[in-house]
Amino acid sequence: MKLMVYHANEDDPKKCSAKKLAKFGFVELVTNIRRTPKDAVLLNPFSEKSLSKEDLKTAEKNGILAVDCSWENAENSFDFLNKRNHSRCLPFLVVANPVNYGKPFKFSTIEAFSAALYILGEKEKAKDILKLYKWGPHFLELNKEPLDDYEKANNSSEIIKIMKLYL
Repeated sequence: MKLMVYHANEDDPKKCSAKKLAKFGFVELVTNIRRTPKDAVLLNPFSEKSLSKEDLKTAEKNGILAVDCSWENAENSFDFLNKRNHSRCLPFLVVANPVNYGKPFKFSTIEAFSAALYILGEKEKAKDILKLYKWGPHFLELNKEPLDDYEKANNSSEIIKIMKLYL
């Protein structure tokens, strides 16, 4: 499954998990929004539809696209990318990154990819990418039960029902 990141270079490069993922060959970085792929699964926190197993074929064929930009510019980036891709949000999970530890939905790029891969059945790849950070494996430990439940769901509706049990 190909992983891609639209990277707007708007954050601290020392804390950027997208750049670290690219450095170790896990993702392809795209810095021009017009050169981002079409028809990929776009991880979009503003989407009304959750990522689920029903997105597996699209992800296998066209990849998964994440966005690494400032929250101030996020809506503009997602508005453009939504027109070209299959926009999906991630369900309720708690983050482990040191900047937003314990907060729901405030994923680093590496956590977003790991969650997406896990939900789509790529558990080993989800674990492998998190090994880039000392805190990374803790993300899966914190979210083991919901991730296992989300991974069993067949579609977005089932994901939402499961998510409500954790809220």
